[in-house]
Amino acid sequence: MHTPERHRRSTVPPTAAEPAAGPGRPSGRAAVLALAATATALGLVAGVQGGADAAVQGSLPAGTQFYRDPASQVVKWVAANPGDSRTPVISKRIASQPQAIWFSNYRPTTVTSDVRAVTAAAEQAGRTPVLVAYAVPNRDCGGASAGGAPDLASYDAWVGKFAAGLGSSRSIVVLEPDSIALTTCLDAQQQSDRFASLARAVTTIHAASPAAKVYLDGGHSTWNSASEQANRLRSAGVLNADGFFSNVSNFNTTAGETAFAHNVLSALGNPGNLHAVIDTSRNGNGPAGSTWCDPSGRAIGNYPTASTGDSAIDAFLWIKPPGEADGCAAAAGTFVPDIAYQLAVNAADPTSPPSTPPASSQPPTSQPPTSQPPTSQPPSGGASCSVAYRVNSWSAGFTADITVKNTGNATISGWKLGWTFPGDQKVTSAWNATVVQSGAAVTATDLGYNGTLAAGASTAFGLQATYGGSNTAPSAFTLNGTACTLS
Repeated sequence: MHTPERHRRSTVPPTAAEPAAGPGRPSGRAAVLALAATATALGLVAGVQGGADAAVQGSLPAGTQFYRDPASQVVKWVAANPGDSRTPVISKRIASQPQAIWFSNYRPTTVTSDVRAVTAAAEQAGRTPVLVAYAVPNRDCGGASAGGAPDLASYDAWVGKFAAGLGSSRSIVVLEPDSIALTTCLDAQQQSDRFASLARAVTTIHAASPAAKVYLDGGHSTWNSASEQANRLRSAGVLNADGFFSNVSNFNTTAGETAFAHNVLSALGNPGNLHAVIDTSRNGNGPAGSTWCDPSGRAIGNYPTASTGDSAIDAFLWIKPPGEADGCAAAAGTFVPDIAYQLAVNAADPTSPPSTPPASSQPPTSQPPTSQPPTSQPPSGGASCSVAYRVNSWSAGFTADITVKNTGNATISGWKLGWTFPGDQKVTSAWNATVVQSGAAVTATDLGYNGTLAAGASTAFGLQATYGGSNTAPSAFTLNGTACTLS
């Protein structure tokens, strides 16, 4: 027995001519969710931090870090509500994390530039973006997320334009949620035609961007059987893709989805090129019985990471943005602070920041922040540090992503970055660093776990702030008292 599963929230990134939409952005969809007794028997609550065995690696490079959208709804809400009692936990546990960016509005004239705006920003930040392509015709079988391209020929052309924006750097493409698992509205020929179009989409994306990783719709563990889903995936060209995704917008536990992914791979013959990614954005407490629409008592699950401890699982990702409604608590896609707060307060803090790339080829061991940073050692040797300061501004507020790189020859053990705001900017919150402001002077100090920078290594942190006049960027930074170059 299957029951309606969830509503989808979709996001189209802002362009210069079109600001990011608010709560009315298109969203919503329904599929199926049924509780399997075998899944219940698995223990069902996975820890919020994956990757216990960092030596086991999927097909993504060790230490892959995902791109955090500075214009997401949750980031903007946190910045606009510094005095809200829910803000600190939402900021620390949700707004600080990378989440997928959805492309769901059929806009063939702008999709290339929309995609490129994301991939270019991610490339500049040294991060891997997660992009959801969601425009297949008759998506959601005409349900709450009805829409998409008018026909498959138009969709094929749209995919080509989507792919043209990916660029040459690595990206992750989540290709059409529900398109394979949910086909009840299609007759046999329509299903065959859709699957053929998805197979073409995989080829088109790989041809345009060989570094892109493309994952097809794997449904989830309490929907189609593993063998049935494998048959559908095979028909949709999964053998030419990089794998499949599961649990998008759902609540099934990581343990259950991991077992399901292994079963699907086994049914496919365990081809070496295929892996899975799992949506863990709100599965920390598992499902709430058969309730699928904005259930209470849920929690964020594994924080986004490519260090899953399982060579078959490439990543735990936040594909459904946590805190965005399914359609019951508010219109689907609306950011609801109470939902976000409940997801966050029922979880634990991240133990290692996803925005900090490792200094070596091996993923670092996650360690909780220490109460005191280690003793600082000033950098040495010529141009010893560089700083990249990237801002996303809106009326009266902004976020800044700041990357610090050790360009010297000696390891830095403990760092403090200083600068002076040229205007009336006021910091309201920060992540991955302790940020203190006195007048216009600001200092950011490491949190212990990210305090050591080997020669050539970098670290990143972020802040949210308000401003009343102009938001001019600082012109000079010092690291442990030594001037840095701007990059």
